[in-house]
Amino acid sequence: MMALKDKIIQHFEGKVVRKDLTALVKGNNPVPVYVLEYLLGQYCAIDDEEVIKAGIQKVRDVIRDNYVHRSDAEIVKAKVRSAGSYKIIDKINVSLNDTQANMYEADFANLGLRKVPIADQMVLDNPKLLSGGGVWCIVTVGYSHADDISMRWLIVDLKPIQVANVNLSEYVELRKEFTTEEWLDLLMHSIGLNPEYFNRRDKFIQLSRLIPHVENNYNYIELGPKGTGKSHIFSELSPHGVLVSGGDVSKARLFVNNTGKGAIGLVGYWDVVALDEFEQEKGGRRTDADLVKIMQNYMANQSFNRGKETFQATASMAFVGNTKHNVPYMLKNSHLFESIPEGYIKGAFLDRMHMYVPGWEVSILKSSVFSDQYGFIVDYLAELLRELRKSDFSGIIDEKVRLDGSLTTRDKTAIRKSFSGLVKLIYPDKQLTDDEVYELLDFCIEGRKRVKDQLYIIDETFRSEVVDFTYTKLSNGEEVSPETLEKLNYQAAKSVHEDIKEEEEGEQPVFVKPKLELKPHQIILKDNQTGISYRKLFADYLKGSENITLQDPYIRMHYQFRNLLEFCIMLGNNKEPEQEINLEVVSWNHEEYLQDSASNFDELASSVLELGIHLTYRFENHHDRYIAADNGWKITLGRGLDIFEKMEGRYNVADIDQTKRKCKACEMTYLRI
Repeated sequence: MMALKDKIIQHFEGKVVRKDLTALVKGNNPVPVYVLEYLLGQYCAIDDEEVIKAGIQKVRDVIRDNYVHRSDAEIVKAKVRSAGSYKIIDKINVSLNDTQANMYEADFANLGLRKVPIADQMVLDNPKLLSGGGVWCIVTVGYSHADDISMRWLIVDLKPIQVANVNLSEYVELRKEFTTEEWLDLLMHSIGLNPEYFNRRDKFIQLSRLIPHVENNYNYIELGPKGTGKSHIFSELSPHGVLVSGGDVSKARLFVNNTGKGAIGLVGYWDVVALDEFEQEKGGRRTDADLVKIMQNYMANQSFNRGKETFQATASMAFVGNTKHNVPYMLKNSHLFESIPEGYIKGAFLDRMHMYVPGWEVSILKSSVFSDQYGFIVDYLAELLRELRKSDFSGIIDEKVRLDGSLTTRDKTAIRKSFSGLVKLIYPDKQLTDDEVYELLDFCIEGRKRVKDQLYIIDETFRSEVVDFTYTKLSNGEEVSPETLEKLNYQAAKSVHEDIKEEEEGEQPVFVKPKLELKPHQIILKDNQTGISYRKLFADYLKGSENITLQDPYIRMHYQFRNLLEFCIMLGNNKEPEQEINLEVVSWNHEEYLQDSASNFDELASSVLELGIHLTYRFENHHDRYIAADNGWKITLGRGLDIFEKMEGRYNVADIDQTKRKCKACEMTYLRI
């Protein structure tokens, strides 16, 4: 089978770049990733070490000779003056001087030049120069020695740093060459992350940050701890997005300046406007209530007023900020929006949010999680995403499911837009199986339900019309009600706490637990779900049994034998001290490793003997995984005992307490036999 790297280069040669090269050439230069990858794409887009080596040097030379450091501005000006003209890389911002001069004038962010005349045609070709956000360009700057002129600096040539044109139909066709898993990994490499460190849900969370780039008028919020890369995608990954500090936003900057020239704000020029550090600061500026109203109106109607005129815009709004407390604290004492500026904690404003991404699930990014493999040149990807904004893929939902009638129009719009965005990213060819549709839909419903659950707390008017986030599969009539993971985890943590409390109270329990009624059912665990343990999953169903068979072909690695040991400890704690259990384990390994497995089983069997467990084992190559007990219960195991994610670090509470571990997605079915 062809390696993913070879597949990527074969199908997308010239459109991909090795992601670790960006860090090599970036150094201390405050240049966005898309600028560096644009240059790397010119010189290093193939997998040839010699070419890459020469290319890196070439890009370093370009950065050294043409990128303007503010501290070197005077030296660069001298070069321009002595040579007559010189090519530079700088951020350019243009405004119209409509007084005496009646011309467009450019400001150079690093070179420090102000009010340099720029030809009308250059501005007409690149209207984003007028946005106030600045555009990175390769500019040929000229100098005139004539005696009778007021401005000696000239803009001879200007080229924004972005891919000129992309072929969307070719990209969509090539998607068919990759499996879903491979495509997810390619997208993860493209945003600079190594997919090996992320499970499927983690990948969805990372890639959901791209939805505002691929959907018009999409309203996105992500709150979580510091250092998780929330703002990176909005500042570095696309020339069509602009990141502004939440503390610096104003009506004039975002929408329209009603004084003077009445210039249109950022939403008129950019595909995505992201507000960074969107959080309540002690002693910070009060939120402008008018700004909240205008933003609220824009997020609902895609329009804003300027004097007597109304303007339409397609810019998506993204809000990224830090949380102040952990999730259980917020769920018990306040709500998940508690850290945003107070002026925005209004039901009508928050109801406009299409997706709230659980930033607390994202690990702090360490250097090891960054990709050193091939991914799309981000500028190439940005142009494709921009092209895909013109399409709507939400109709796929109607072919597969029926959303519950209690959902409001806003709820349905939010779910549909999120779904459309994820399909464009992961399945641009629209080739999804039913299960893949349900998987995306569950994630999108959860993102909207997270918003709605908080609205019930924040604004009592929402409580009078509680909605049901349920959908019905048209193929079989099955009803599904996705739940937010933090709610499941919080309920599980409370239940664990109550169990411990009950044990500590001994003879005088604080409350009497209702007698558990065991019945056949199915459990579906989500990626990153916590509060789960072998005791919680299996103990009640194995109570009283004396003969148990565990079939799991993947008890091979050290951690898998450790899982088996923990399973045995659970069985030992689940029986009377004098009772004995016969546990038969059916497993498998590659022929050359069977001897190692046997040795591990023997060691483990002698260790658990003192628990009253007689462990025997045999090697047979079966695919099915299950636990069968002589008390009449059989539990089929989607992943065997291997349900927990790998733990990081040497000192991790999850190492000691299973309920603190993150789960891998899987299913378990409980059957009476």
